Amino acid sequence: MNRPLREEKVFKDPVHKYIYVQDETIWNLINTKEFQRLRRIRQLGTSFMTFHGAEHSRFSHSLGVYEIARRIISQFERNGFADWPREERLLCLCAALLHDVGHGPFSHSVEKVFGTNHEEWTCRIVLGDTELNRVLAEADPELPQSVADVICKSYGREIVVGIISSQLDADRMDYLLRDAYFTGVNYGMFDLERILRVIRPHRGHMVVKESGMHAIEDYLMARYQMYWQVYFHPVTRSSEIVLRKIFERAKRLYGDNYRFQFLIGPLERLLANDLSLDDYLMLDESLVQAAIMQWTRENDAILADLCGRFLHRRLFQYVALDAADESLERELRAQLAAAGIDPDYYLEIDLLTDMPYDVYRPGIPEDSLPIWLLDERDECVEISRKSDIVRTISGIHTGKRHIYFPAERVRGAAARLTPDIRRLLGLGA
Repeated sequence: MNRPLREEKVFKDPVHKYIYVQDETIWNLINTKEFQRLRRIRQLGTSFMTFHGAEHSRFSHSLGVYEIARRIISQFERNGFADWPREERLLCLCAALLHDVGHGPFSHSVEKVFGTNHEEWTCRIVLGDTELNRVLAEADPELPQSVADVICKSYGREIVVGIISSQLDADRMDYLLRDAYFTGVNYGMFDLERILRVIRPHRGHMVVKESGMHAIEDYLMARYQMYWQVYFHPVTRSSEIVLRKIFERAKRLYGDNYRFQFLIGPLERLLANDLSLDDYLMLDESLVQAAIMQWTRENDAILADLCGRFLHRRLFQYVALDAADESLERELRAQLAAAGIDPDYYLEIDLLTDMPYDVYRPGIPEDSLPIWLLDERDECVEISRKSDIVRTISGIHTGKRHIYFPAERVRGAAARLTPDIRRLLGLGA
């Protein structure tokens, strides 16, 4: 059973000033070992190599998402909006707090190599034999399954899912502000207070008063700028690529029965794609970075070199590629291989695309739920039909293509490359 705390708990937070915890269940969830593990997982993965302040954790982000969800619900309840189902309050707060509990170390890089999914792991943690599951079940035996359904976007009430996962959700609003703060940029700033004042529950949807449209435009532009200036920064991408190559090499070596000098249980089972829940919960960035440090001494030259590059920030250089050219890319791989540079581990052609706002269409996924404006006639209109700005940026789906490679090794082999390939890599003719 959930009970109010006798005295509310307060976290001092650089983004929201204060984060308030008023429910015993929420306080107990925060103190589970599964949630505390998020202190050891960085929110922005390898971005600290580009923006040295980006050391904040998924723990702090998760608290921030909880706080924004709490403020949204509080505003709904203070104003007595009939369309808000009050019985969903605790479920929504729990899902907001726990939405990222399944993230692993450098999670997006790891996920690409091993085919894992942090949302699936989140649901396994929520439903498994964990402290977190027991806290939820003590409040309500059905609460673990309901939280998992919200996080996996299969819960029956759209408004509950929408607060956690949509195009205007507590998750995005917190990470934009928090990531901007810790990276030291202004791109992600928007008027959160204004947005929270104009959000409404309406006929099962979360909507925005039409008078708040300009605040939403500002928020969407902040998201657009953060993706291209921070999340897709080419130096950050370079560090992610090197890290991914490390795991790809380690996985290949493990499959070839290579004898690692350093390989502890959870890491070995990660390479074997045979992780138990307990193994997964032991994986954090401290463990991975310890392995990378040890692997700089491995007998395999490629693994040792890649680990040294990541550890000491000797990243791959990048050059822009104007357009896709498969024949040119094949020739580049062939010439690097002939020069003794393995293109599987020392070449990456990276294409990044982003859609700042995804306009409404039938069958749209939950995390792309449209932003509805509530007009004076009490009718909902999808925002791109009213906003020239949103209509314009919703058509932006172009990407940027870069070639990443170890500059010093390629320069050393430049004489063995054709003039066209040297020009492509910025080495002159």
